[in-house]
Amino acid sequence: MTTGNNAPAVPATGEQFRLERGRASAVVGSLGGALRSFTVDGIQLVETYPDDAIPPSAAGILLAPWPNRVAGGRWTLDGREQQLDITDPARGNAIHGLLRNTGYAPVEVSGDAVRLSAAIYPQHGYPFHLVHEVLYRIAEDGGLSVRQSLTSLSAARAPFALGAHPFLRLGEVPTEDLILQVDAGTRLTTDASMIPDGQEPVTGDWDLRSGRRVGSLALDTAYTDLTQRGGKYRHVLTAPDGRSVQLWAGPSYGYVHVFVTDQFPGRSCAVALEPMTAPANAFNSGEGLRWLEPGSAFSAEWGIQAAL
Repeated sequence: MTTGNNAPAVPATGEQFRLERGRASAVVGSLGGALRSFTVDGIQLVETYPDDAIPPSAAGILLAPWPNRVAGGRWTLDGREQQLDITDPARGNAIHGLLRNTGYAPVEVSGDAVRLSAAIYPQHGYPFHLVHEVLYRIAEDGGLSVRQSLTSLSAARAPFALGAHPFLRLGEVPTEDLILQVDAGTRLTTDASMIPDGQEPVTGDWDLRSGRRVGSLALDTAYTDLTQRGGKYRHVLTAPDGRSVQLWAGPSYGYVHVFVTDQFPGRSCAVALEPMTAPANAFNSGEGLRWLEPGSAFSAEWGIQAAL
């Protein structure tokens, strides 16, 4: 299809980048730098959505310069209150950073990898100029790696945290039948606006260390005190037949947010496993918050790996 001026039509999710290597393939959309598809042997490992749809429940998008929420969109910088635009009107917060509705531009494209970039300009509540880059790459073993980088172009140091919002699945296995294992010793408690108000050791229904059936969970919860295996944090979904898919994350991603929903279009149940370098409201609590000095950069990596 073409537009009226005979230029190729671009879907609402922006330019699409298809990666392929061996048994694996992925599709990344420029809107939000989102991971829209990842398959191995034709088995879909992430939730997907139509080309012309806004990513439902932020599916697959990248989160910068903060993940999750900032309470009331307000925080203090050098004694001066900052007011971010309210993007979570139901709870009155600013949510998921400043690039959710931004189109990332390609920097480098090859058959099995794509590097995309988006600028964060000074704006309401965030007076800094940064560049967020992401490198999606399919590895030789068929896994997908995602390296997020943030570079400061500002004259003053800038606070930040990074995250991502992938929903994982295992082909046509009902997600509610998957067993979720998260090796975390602590969960963050929240108030009615989903802002952290404390921490407590995991017990009972909150304890995912030995695995819990997804269909038995009602979670919109961040975890920390994570245990590394092989130098990475590994959050695993396992099917009744023993196949599995995992979200792994490097040491910088010391938090993972688990979101189970029955509102994902076309799915009776969906689960997001969101790697984060800091929890919600880090601009106010300081927990996990990092600062970029002028001209400096930060990078961290996560990925998806299946055992089929």
